[in-house]
Amino acid sequence: MPSNPFIAAAALLVILSWLRYAQDLVVPFLLSLFITVILAAPMGWLRRRGLPPLASVGTVFAGVVLLAFLMASLLGGSFHGFTEKLPEYQQRLRELTDGVLDWLGAMGLDVSHAAIRTAMDPGSVMAFANHLIAGTGSVLSHFLLILFTVFFMLLESWNLPDKFAAMDSEGARRVLVRLMEIVESTKQYTSIKALMSLVTGVLIWAGCAFIGLDFAILWGFVAFLLNFIPTIGSIIAAVPAVLLAVVQLGVGPALLVAGLYGVVNMLIGNIIEPRYMGQKVGLSTLVVFLSMVFWGWLLGPVGMLLSVPLTMVAKFAAQANEETAWLAILLGPDVKAAGGRA
Repeated sequence: MPSNPFIAAAALLVILSWLRYAQDLVVPFLLSLFITVILAAPMGWLRRRGLPPLASVGTVFAGVVLLAFLMASLLGGSFHGFTEKLPEYQQRLRELTDGVLDWLGAMGLDVSHAAIRTAMDPGSVMAFANHLIAGTGSVLSHFLLILFTVFFMLLESWNLPDKFAAMDSEGARRVLVRLMEIVESTKQYTSIKALMSLVTGVLIWAGCAFIGLDFAILWGFVAFLLNFIPTIGSIIAAVPAVLLAVVQLGVGPALLVAGLYGVVNMLIGNIIEPRYMGQKVGLSTLVVFLSMVFWGWLLGPVGMLLSVPLTMVAKFAAQANEETAWLAILLGPDVKAAGGRA
């Protein structure tokens, strides 16, 4: 790391500028790496039961392809239908907002419609959900590239430790030890988080379908995606679904939808997930929010979804260097947690 802070800052700006410019290349690679880390858990399970490496990779890879095609077939029609009806939903939300503002005016509160729409437009929340799904879908347009990258990453993951061990260098061994610590910590988090997110998405899908909300599977998918963002992700996922419930079904069913999200996220996020996570994220709530904003700006919607794992890796890397240990403390929830191993 350069001793001159100005040189270090300039180098960081150059790297960030390049990452933003090269989104089309960087995002599929990061998504492939993220999927590979998640798949390392079931592949390790198969290996421990005696399945050869190639057979383990093939089995897990076939499951991923099958799941991807199943999700595409289920989500394709819902996403197209929601996109077509989005302007109608936005207009209806604005009409409801104007009705509330008129009622407040009749009660003696002078509220400017234009000012409220400028500061807080409910229709933009629906557009955000559409943008998130569309952004994820655009990345998945590189479907074959991502699949092949994941396949070869899984194959290479078994040889990488042996390659590091074969290097006649103490520095290479230290890098291997630290790299394996980072991979194991990230793998534990991402694997359990992926499973909990899947359960959350299925429960939201079933609950919204039972209540009668349009595009229930779409809201289950949004809940699955945003559940990777701790605490605030579940809140963000609930808002567009509740607003749609207000437009389509009325206030009473909208409260049921809000209650559904509250119960599911309380059950998964506060009871089941902490029991099996084994270790906390190790990031403060403020850092989680700011990392979502930062990575979303840098890498788009997929950056938002990967914001926590990426920030966790940055924290682990900062902990390994005495000169950057202060950064790990700032990223952590408290001094004790940040100073120890995440």
